[in-house]
Amino acid sequence: MATPKEHIEEIRTTKFSIGGKPNPLTEDLHHAVKNLSAELYAKDVHFLMELIQNAEDNHYIEGESPTLEFVITYDDITGTGAPATLLIFNNEKGFSPKNIESICSVGRSTKKNNRSSGYIGEKGIGFKSVFLVTAQPYIFSNGYHIRFNERPCPHCRIGYVVPEWVEKPTLVDIKKIYGAGKGSLPTTTIVLPLKPDKVTPVKQQLSNIHPEVLLFLSKIRHLSVREENKDTRKNTVTAVSISSEINFVTRKNMNAESYTIHLSAGKNSKEQKECSYYMWKQKFPVKLKNMVERRMGVEECVVSLAFPFQERLHKDKSLPGVYAFLPTEMVTNFPFIIQADFVLASSRETILFDDKWNQGILEYVPSAFIDAFKTLITGSNEAPVSNLPYIFKFLPIHSSSYENFNHVRQKIKAKLDEEKIVPIETFTNQKHFYKPREVSRLLPTFWSILMKAQQEGVYLLDLSSHDGMKILSSSFDKREYDHILKFLGVKLVNIDWYAKCIQSSNLVDGVSEDIYLELLLFVARLPSSKHFRDIPLFKYVASDGILSFSSLQECTEHGDGAKRVVVVDSSKNCPCSWLINWNNVFACATNQFFMPESTQQAITQSPYKYNLLEWLANHVKIRTLDLYSFAHVLCSSIHNNCKLAIAYAHFLYHSLSKGYLSSQTVYALCRSMPLVDKFGRITKSRKGVLLPADVSKWADLIGSNPWRNENYVELGKAYLNDSSYAGQHTDSGKLIEFLKTHVGASDIPFISPPNAGFSAADTPLTKDSAFLLLDWIRDLKKTGVDLPERFLECIKGGRWLKVTGNGYMPPSKSFLIGSSLGKLLQSGSVLVDIPLVDESFYGDKINEYKEELKTIGVMFNCEEACEFIGIELMSRAASFSLSRSHVLLMLNFIQYIKKSLIPLDKFVDSIRKGSWLKTSCGLRSPVGSVLNDSGWRVASSQISDVPFFDHAYFGEEIYNYKEELKLLGVIVDLSENYQVVIENLKPPSNLASLTAEAVLLIMECIRHSNAPIELLNLLKGTNCLKTNIGFKTPGECFLSDPVWGCILEVFNGLPVIDHKFYGEKIFGYKDELKQTGVRVDFNDCIKEFASLFEHKALEISISQQHVISFLSCCRLLEGTDYRFPSDFSTIIRKVKWLHTSVDGFRCPRKCILYGPEWKSISSITCLPFINYNDKCCGLGIHEYKEELKSFGVVTELKDGVRFVLECLKFPSNPSTISPESVFSLLECIRLLMKDNKLTIEDDFRKRLSKNWLKTHAGYRPPEKCLLFDSKWSSFLNPTAGPFVDENFYGPKIASCQKELNAIGVISDVENGCSLLASHLESLSDHETIVKIYKYLCEHNWKPEEKAAIKIWILDGVKGGKWVDSKECIVHDPAKLFSSKFYVLEDIYDNSSLLLFFYFAMEIKNKPSLEDYVDLWNDWGSSMEQLSYDECCRFWMSVSKHLRTNEEKKLAESLMKLPTTSGNNEIFLVDKEDAFIPDNLHMKKLFEKEKVFVWYPQYNITPLSKSKLSDIYRKIGARNISESLCKDESSLVNDDGKLKYVDPNNFFNLKGLVKIILGFLACSSLKMEPKKRHETVQSLINLSFHETMEPINVSYSLSLSSGDIITKKANKRVRWESQSCKFIIQKTDGVPGDSLQYATNFSEAISEGILRENHDHVPALAELITLGFVMKFKSEEVDFLMESKNLQIDLEDDEFLSSAFPFD
Repeated sequence: MATPKEHIEEIRTTKFSIGGKPNPLTEDLHHAVKNLSAELYAKDVHFLMELIQNAEDNHYIEGESPTLEFVITYDDITGTGAPATLLIFNNEKGFSPKNIESICSVGRSTKKNNRSSGYIGEKGIGFKSVFLVTAQPYIFSNGYHIRFNERPCPHCRIGYVVPEWVEKPTLVDIKKIYGAGKGSLPTTTIVLPLKPDKVTPVKQQLSNIHPEVLLFLSKIRHLSVREENKDTRKNTVTAVSISSEINFVTRKNMNAESYTIHLSAGKNSKEQKECSYYMWKQKFPVKLKNMVERRMGVEECVVSLAFPFQERLHKDKSLPGVYAFLPTEMVTNFPFIIQADFVLASSRETILFDDKWNQGILEYVPSAFIDAFKTLITGSNEAPVSNLPYIFKFLPIHSSSYENFNHVRQKIKAKLDEEKIVPIETFTNQKHFYKPREVSRLLPTFWSILMKAQQEGVYLLDLSSHDGMKILSSSFDKREYDHILKFLGVKLVNIDWYAKCIQSSNLVDGVSEDIYLELLLFVARLPSSKHFRDIPLFKYVASDGILSFSSLQECTEHGDGAKRVVVVDSSKNCPCSWLINWNNVFACATNQFFMPESTQQAITQSPYKYNLLEWLANHVKIRTLDLYSFAHVLCSSIHNNCKLAIAYAHFLYHSLSKGYLSSQTVYALCRSMPLVDKFGRITKSRKGVLLPADVSKWADLIGSNPWRNENYVELGKAYLNDSSYAGQHTDSGKLIEFLKTHVGASDIPFISPPNAGFSAADTPLTKDSAFLLLDWIRDLKKTGVDLPERFLECIKGGRWLKVTGNGYMPPSKSFLIGSSLGKLLQSGSVLVDIPLVDESFYGDKINEYKEELKTIGVMFNCEEACEFIGIELMSRAASFSLSRSHVLLMLNFIQYIKKSLIPLDKFVDSIRKGSWLKTSCGLRSPVGSVLNDSGWRVASSQISDVPFFDHAYFGEEIYNYKEELKLLGVIVDLSENYQVVIENLKPPSNLASLTAEAVLLIMECIRHSNAPIELLNLLKGTNCLKTNIGFKTPGECFLSDPVWGCILEVFNGLPVIDHKFYGEKIFGYKDELKQTGVRVDFNDCIKEFASLFEHKALEISISQQHVISFLSCCRLLEGTDYRFPSDFSTIIRKVKWLHTSVDGFRCPRKCILYGPEWKSISSITCLPFINYNDKCCGLGIHEYKEELKSFGVVTELKDGVRFVLECLKFPSNPSTISPESVFSLLECIRLLMKDNKLTIEDDFRKRLSKNWLKTHAGYRPPEKCLLFDSKWSSFLNPTAGPFVDENFYGPKIASCQKELNAIGVISDVENGCSLLASHLESLSDHETIVKIYKYLCEHNWKPEEKAAIKIWILDGVKGGKWVDSKECIVHDPAKLFSSKFYVLEDIYDNSSLLLFFYFAMEIKNKPSLEDYVDLWNDWGSSMEQLSYDECCRFWMSVSKHLRTNEEKKLAESLMKLPTTSGNNEIFLVDKEDAFIPDNLHMKKLFEKEKVFVWYPQYNITPLSKSKLSDIYRKIGARNISESLCKDESSLVNDDGKLKYVDPNNFFNLKGLVKIILGFLACSSLKMEPKKRHETVQSLINLSFHETMEPINVSYSLSLSSGDIITKKANKRVRWESQSCKFIIQKTDGVPGDSLQYATNFSEAISEGILRENHDHVPALAELITLGFVMKFKSEEVDFLMESKNLQIDLEDDEFLSSAFPFD
C-alpha cells in the first residue's frame, strides 16, 4: 500500500496530468468549482455549518466522545502572511484514501445516496466552501499533510481541488496552538489561514454558533470555540456540550423513542448556562406522493422535536425553530424545535415549502407533537397536578409568520381537541384527564368562594358531576394560562352550572355571613340570573321567627299572594319600629318580610354594600324601604278594603304630624291615595275630590253631581269620625282638614267645571245666579283653566240670558253692542231681528263681565251682527228659495251698509258662497256666475255652457247692482275670465271637428288659464285638429317646420296640422299645441319618427326609396343646429335597415360598402356587402358614402378587418386555399394586433379550428401546429412533428410568427410539449420518438389529464409498438417481472428519461406489493418448483418493502408458500401445509417431507431468518411444535416387563426436588409455598421402573389434503401420571452418562411438574439437565442454584426435611 505522500503524488500525476500532457478540460473544471462554491452559499457562516456537518457525518472510535473544536489564533503558523488562522480539531477516525480522492474532485462525495445510513450532508462540496474565507486550506489527518489553493495550479491550471504536500506547519506547531497539556492531537486538523477581510466575519460567526446545534446531531457531544491571544487575559472560549442523556424510552407502538438531554453552554463555569430538553424522535413511512429524486431509496422519515424545560440557550435574540440537523434561520414562533431531514434552499437559510418531501414531513409533525405531548402529560404520574400547566406552555399558541407552519399549528390544534390531556379538579391527589371540549373553567371569584367554603367544611368532591361537565383543575384555571386555555378551546362553564352547583351543595346556609354575601355578589355579577330562579338563595325571617329562604322566582313573582323580602334603609331618621308597627296593621295585605337583622348588618358593613343593595333591588326585587317607599307599599296593598284605605289616610296624617314625612312628600303620596266615596266604594284614581254635597255650594248651583262621569270623588262621611291606629289617635274633623289641604277636596268656585252639560243652564237664571256663574268663569280664567267643551257648549247654548224683546236667549246668539247702534242695525235689516242683552235687567254691572260674556259666545260689534244677518239669511235660503224681491233687498242692504260706512266684508263672505242666485244652470252661488253680454258669443255657442243670470227672471233692474254683484264674485265681462269657459266646457262630442275660430279661442283659453287639465284631457281624446289626412286627436298630430320638416315626409302617413286651414296664426300657439299633445319640437318628432323607423325595420319594410329619402334628409340637416338625439342615433346603428348580400337586412355597423380592396380576402370569407339590385339605386347609394360611414357602415378595408374574423369561411377542401389567401388573412390579423383589438372569441376559434394550415403532418388547425425555428433544431428536425410547411408557404411564413402565435400556432420551444406529446402515438421511428421524449423530459412536461398513456416499446421483430403505461414499470430491482411488465430501464438507458417516465408519466417506479403477490400466485398456479435465485430475490424484495399496514393484505392474498425437502429443491405448497421448524428434533424427523418453509442458505440483510419466519407466520404458516399430534402408548399394563429401581441409584432425588422448589419460588411463576409443595409431591410420590422395551412416541402431522404424515421417535423415559410411575428404558451404558438421557429425563420431569404452566417447561428443563449431569449432588445443587439466583425459604426446608427424613 502506498504511503499518504505517495498517494498524493499519484493523484497529481494521474488525475491532473502534472508532469504529463495538458488536460483540455482543466480550465472548465477550475471555473466549475469556483462558481459552484461562490454561488451555492450566500454568507460566510455556511462554511462553518458545512464543517460541523462534515464532522457529524464522520466515523468515530467506539467509546470516545465525538468532539469538534474551533481555535482562532493570530500566530501565522502557515507562513502565508495571514492576519489570523482558524484551526478545526476533530477526533474522528481520520481521512481514508477514498476520502482524499473525493475531496480532490467535484460532486464525488463519499456520502452520496447514504441518507438512510445517517449522513446529513448532500451537496458534495461542503469542504470547498472554506474557500470563501481562506485561499489555502490545510488538512492534517492519518499521515496526510496537504493543502489546496484557490489559484490555478501552475502545472495544470486548475484551482481548488489540486492537492499539494506541505511540510509547514508541522504537527508540533499545531500542538502548541492546541495546548500542551491536553494530550495528543485529535486525528484530523484543518488549518485555515484567513483572508484579511474575513477575520472579523469569521470571529463574529464563531461567536454566534448556536448552542443548540448539538441537540439533533447524533454523534458530536462536545463543541468549543476558543480565541488564542498573546495576552492570555484576552483568551476566550465558548463551549457547548451534552452533559447527560437520561430516561431513554422506546415506544414500539408509536415507532418512537424519547429521552432528556441536559445541554450546557458558556465561556467558563461561572457564566455557564444549562437547559434540559425533552427529546422526541419518531419514525414515519414515506408516502409515494412525497418521494423525490434526492431522497430516492429513503423509506422512513424521522421527525424529532425538542421541548426546552428552561430558557433556551441562545447567543442572540434569534431562536431557530427549524433544524435540518443544523439550525436554519427560520423562526417559527413555536415553543418547541422541529428537526427533520428537510430539503433546504441552497443558502441553507430556509426549507423549501414547495418541495414534496418537505410537505410530507410537515404532514407528520402534528402527529409527532401529539404523541410527544401526550407522553409528557400522562408520564407525570407521580407529579402533582400543579406541575402540569408548565408542560402546556409547549403548545403552539402563537401563529407563525410562515403560512405552512400555521397549517401545522391548525392540525395540532385539531388533534388536541380529540385527546384526553386536560386535568380536572378532584380535590384529591387522584389525577383525571379529559378532552378540552369536555372541560370547562370557573370564574376566579367562584374559585375563591369554593376554597373558603372548603375550609369551613363544605363538601365539594362532586364538583364535576353537575351537567356532565368536568371542571378544570384549580392549579390550571388561572389568568396566566388564559392564552393556553383559549387556544385549547376550554371555555367557561355555562351559568346554569353555577346554579346547579349552589343548589346541590351547602353553600347558602353552611357558610358564614361574609361568604354568603360573596356568593350573592357573585350571582349578582353574572350576566344572567335566570338559572338561579328556583334556588332558595335569599334569607328572611318568617312570621313565626324561623329563618327561611326564598328563591329568586318567589321574590320576583307578581300577583296576589306574592312574597316580598325587604330591608330597612338605615340612613333615614325614621325608626324601624314605626315601619314594623304600621306593617302589622297591613301585614295580611302587604305579604312582605324583612331579612334577618344579622344579614342586614353584614350588608351595611360590607364594602360592596351599594352593589349588593342595587342588585337585590333591581334583579331580586328585594327593596330597601324608607318610609316613603313603605307608604307606597301600604297604599298598593289596600285594594278594595275600605278600612285599610281609611287607615292609610291616618298613617299619612300621623307620619306628617311626627315629622317623619315632609309636607311635600305627603302631597306626592296623597295623589295616589285610595279614597272612600259616599257610597263606601274605593276609588284609586280620580281627577278631583269634592266635599260632601250637603255642605257644598256646587250642589246648590248645579243640582246633581255632573262630575261623576269625570272621575271626581265625593268623600264619604267616614273621614269625619275620630279613630285610633298603630297606637295613634285622630280627633273628629282633623282628617277632613288634612284632606282639604293635601288631597284637594274642593267646592265652587275653586273646582274645575265638568266636561258635561247640566239642566240648570237651559232654564232662566236669576240675576244673582247669572253673576255667580260669571264669577266662576272669571275665577277659572284667572287660574288658567280651560273650560271643558261640553260644559262651555251647554252654557253657550242654554237659554238663560235675558235679551230685549225675545225674553231669554242663548249667549251665542245674543249681542251686547249698545242701544243706539243696535237700533240702526235693527232698522237697516227688514228681514232679521238682532237679540241684544237686556241691560235694563242686569244693570251696568253686566258690562264688567265683557270678557266672560265673550267666552260664552256673546257678540259685541256690528260686523258680527251683519255676519249674523247673512248667516240667518243663508239658513232661510237653505230651507226655501229666495224670491226676486229678497235678492234685490239683499243687494239694496249692501248699498245701505256701504253708505252707513259699516264694514260689510263679513256679511258679503257669509252670503257669497250660498246657492241662492237663479241662473241658466239653476241656483248657483254668486261666485262664478256670469252677467251676460255680446263678448260671450263664440264661447257659449260652440265650446262652453256658461252659467248666465236668468235675465227673464231678474229683468233689467239687476244691472243696477253691478258693483254689488262684483263684490259677491259675479263675472260681468269675458276679459281675463277664460277660466269660466274651461270650467263649463261642453261634452267631448261637441268638440269634434271644431272651426278654426273655436280652436284659436281654445288656444287662447289655454294660454290665459292656470293648468287647464280638464280642457287638455278633453282635447286629447277628441278629433278636433285638421291635418293633411283628416281630423285627428292632438296626440296624433305633428306641427311641421321649414327646416327639419322633411323628416316627416320620409314615410307616408304622419298626420301634420293643416296650417293653410288655420292660417299662420296657428304657429303662434306652439306652446299651447304642445300642451294638448301635438308634437311641435324636433326631438319629439324625431322620437316618433325613430319609433316608426324601428318598427318598419323590424317589419323589413324599409324600401330602397325610403333609404335614399332618409339619407337625403340627413344631408339637408347637415350644417344646421338640429342633430339626431342619441336614442335615434342608436336605433339607426342597431336596427337592420340596410340590405346586404349575405343574409338580408343588417344594421349599418355590420355592413360593408363594397370596394376593390376587399377582393383579395373574399375567397376565404363571406362578407356582408350592401346590395341593392336596382342599378340606378345601387349607384345612388355610393353617393351617400359619408352619411353611411357616419352611421357605422364600413367603407374602407382598414376599418373592416374585424369582419374577417366573423365571416371567415374556409372551403371544405383545404388544398384549394392558396398561400396568398393565407397571407391576406394573416395581414388582417396583423392590423388587428396593431390596434390591440385581436380577441379570439369562441366563434372565431371554432372557425379557425378547421384544417387549413399545411404542416408536415398534413392540414391542421393553428392550435395543432408548430412553427419551426433555430431553437427547435437542438431537439428535433422539421419533419418530426406538425411543423408548418415552409416549403409550401415559402420563407415569408417565418416573418408571420407573431400573427401565427396570436391564432394559436406554437413557436416557443417551451410551449410545444402537449402538442408533440399528442403527436407521439402517430410515430413509429424509434429515434424520433426518443428525441421527443428527451424534449418532453427537458421541459418537465406532465400529462394534464388522467387519460390512458401509451409508451413506445422496442420490438426486435416488428421494430416497436405502443403499449399502455399500466403494462410498464421503470425499474425491476429483483429482475423478476420481465414476463409480466415491460421494464423501461431495459429499453431506455437514459437515467433522466427513466425519471421522466416515473414523475411525469406516473409510470410505476417499482413493482408494488400487489404485483409481487400476483407474480407469486402466477408461479403457484403454473409451476411446482422454484429456483433458489428467484425465491431469494422475491422474498428479499417482499421483506424489504413490507409495511405493517400491508401485512393483512399479504396474508389474505398469498395462497402458497415455499418449502424444501432437504435437497435444496423449492416447492410451492398451500400455506396451510407449510410449517416453521421451531423444534429441531421435529425438523430432523420431518425434513424429507416438503413441509418446512424455505430459508436462504445465508442470512442476507434484510432477509434474516427470524424476519422471514415472522412474515411466514403472518401469512399463515404454523409452528411445527404447535401443529403435531403426539401419541404415547401406555406401558403400565406391561408389569411383567417393568422392574422397580431405586432412583437414588441414578441421582439424588432430594437435590432434584430442591432445584424444582427454587425454580417455582423465584421464577416469574412466584408460586406460593403450599402450591409448590403440592406440585413437587407428585414427583416424590412416583415409583421408578426400568424396562427393556423401547419407549417410543408417535408424531402425526395433518395436511389440508387430508393426508397424515406420521413419524416415530425414541424418548427413553416416560412419566405415567395416572399410575404415578416413572419408566426408564434400560440401555447398555449408564443413563446418567448420556446427554441424550439427561435431555429426555429433564423434559419428562418438567412437563410432568408444569402441566398447567407449559410455557415455563424449556427453562425448567434446561435447569434440570444441568443438575442431572451433576447427579443432583447436594453441593453441586447449591452452587447451581446460587449461580442461577434461586433460593428456597424456611417452609421449603421444613418440607424437604419431612419428605426426606433420612437424608
